[in-house]
Amino acid sequence: MPFYKIEEIGKVFAGPGAVTNRAGVVGEFMKCGVHTKPDAEGQPLHEHPNEEQFTIILEGQMHWILGDVDQVVGPGTLVHIPRNTPHRSRPVNGPAVYIAIKSPTGNGDMNQDHNKRSEAEEVETLYPGSKT
Repeated sequence: MPFYKIEEIGKVFAGPGAVTNRAGVVGEFMKCGVHTKPDAEGQPLHEHPNEEQFTIILEGQMHWILGDVDQVVGPGTLVHIPRNTPHRSRPVNGPAVYIAIKSPTGNGDMNQDHNKRSEAEEVETLYPGSKT
């Protein structure tokens, strides 16, 4: 089916920190999820060795570490995450809603290609109040 209503798509587990994956759809070459995260929650620093990702923030603000960049972004921001790029994100000042699109599809699980970085715990100590 080429048209999807977020409220009609079943919830899909999106991994630690993603309280709700309100929608998850797997296509032939990419997979897409609409996620809601509460303030300060997210996955530890990680990378995707086999997947490229785009994320667009729809609501709220998110703090990103993406390679050497450390930045807070808001609605309308498109984030490109190339393969093998260390990254983590956290909503700040309240919850955030965003769309994540990854390619290739793999088995359709949004967390299939996820490798925690060895320095992840050290990075978390730099941002008190963050939750993984």
